[in-house]
Amino acid sequence: MPANDHIFNCYMPPDEVFVRGEGVYLYTEDGEKYLDFIAGIAVSCLGHAHPHLVDTLRQQAGKLWHLSNMFRVEDGIRLAERYCAATFADKVFFTNSGAEAVECAMKTARRAQYVAGYPERYEILTCKGAFHGRTFATINAGGNPKYLEGFGPALPGFTNLPFGDLEAIKNAISEKTAAILMEPVQGEGGVRALPVQFLKDVRRLCDEHGILLIYDEVQCGAGRTGKLFAHQWADGEADPDVMAVAKGMGGGFPMGACLATAKAAEGMVVGTHGSTYGGGPLAMAVGNAVFDELSDPEMMEHVVKVSNYLLQQYEQLKDNHPDVVVDVRGKGLLSGMKLKKKALDVRNLARKHKLLVGNAGDNVLRITPPLIITEDHVREAVDILDQVFTEARDIPDFEG
Repeated sequence: MPANDHIFNCYMPPDEVFVRGEGVYLYTEDGEKYLDFIAGIAVSCLGHAHPHLVDTLRQQAGKLWHLSNMFRVEDGIRLAERYCAATFADKVFFTNSGAEAVECAMKTARRAQYVAGYPERYEILTCKGAFHGRTFATINAGGNPKYLEGFGPALPGFTNLPFGDLEAIKNAISEKTAAILMEPVQGEGGVRALPVQFLKDVRRLCDEHGILLIYDEVQCGAGRTGKLFAHQWADGEADPDVMAVAKGMGGGFPMGACLATAKAAEGMVVGTHGSTYGGGPLAMAVGNAVFDELSDPEMMEHVVKVSNYLLQQYEQLKDNHPDVVVDVRGKGLLSGMKLKKKALDVRNLARKHKLLVGNAGDNVLRITPPLIITEDHVREAVDILDQVFTEARDIPDFEG
């Protein structure tokens, strides 16, 4: 195992070192094969070494890597057009990550209120359990004390409200409110999906009060729920004004984007925002290749079908292991199980059985496989989890 001495100690990597991936499998340096049901935490949506992505990246790498945003990137113009045609949006700003996309979304919302004549509207309402990134502004938006500890005073301008509580939102709206920021499906917060009707109700509240609605679909977007974006299950009745996306939209290549209506983006003029690498030729080429796959209706039909099968298997696991599994939750292929046993320990036990899964808040075993999994892959994973849950009876109960 290579030494980790010169890397910040922000992570706790296991002993396994992966050197190659193919489809839904990862391989270690000594040839051990692992079933990947976390996909880089909902990033590798098309699995590993997808031929279309690999070919696209190779071709682009031989032509042009970087320009800066002093110049137009043809693939970026095309990708923006494609996302706008497929969503509520009229404008796109490309970033390198989800945290940057959320930062841009919050700046866009505040700036929109400013140019509309409401400079006093700067406050953003957020949800408890949210995760919006690791930058200074996004940890303040998320409001998790664990991530704020040791970084000085909290930033003003954020109010953190109970998850899924419409009355709390109504009561928190004031003359200072600029926007409401939420994840249609929380990942880090415990794989919790907001009901479609709740999204519609929040959209109505925003319209009534002149507030912008921001969705963070960094984790739940890019086809993970069986629609290109999770809020689209509301059939246009809960569209946002601004949306942050990333993770799966690059299929493993670093990229993100802030999507907005023309009205919401009015204030984002020359000099208000920028990114050295965002929207670069390599990312835009890969982004178009990913969009080729995600925009295929058969792909979304497949996600719905295989995720329904996976959820059925979860329920069977719950019935078979009532001393381990509390409930099944999530939407599409952003799903998981709340456990009685410590989820982190169960996750590590699964890895010993060569199944890669994650964990999340509320003691949830988080499962975000590539969208290309088949029912055979589901059965393989469930067989391993059945064995893991049997052995997990010796793991201490979660207390929290």
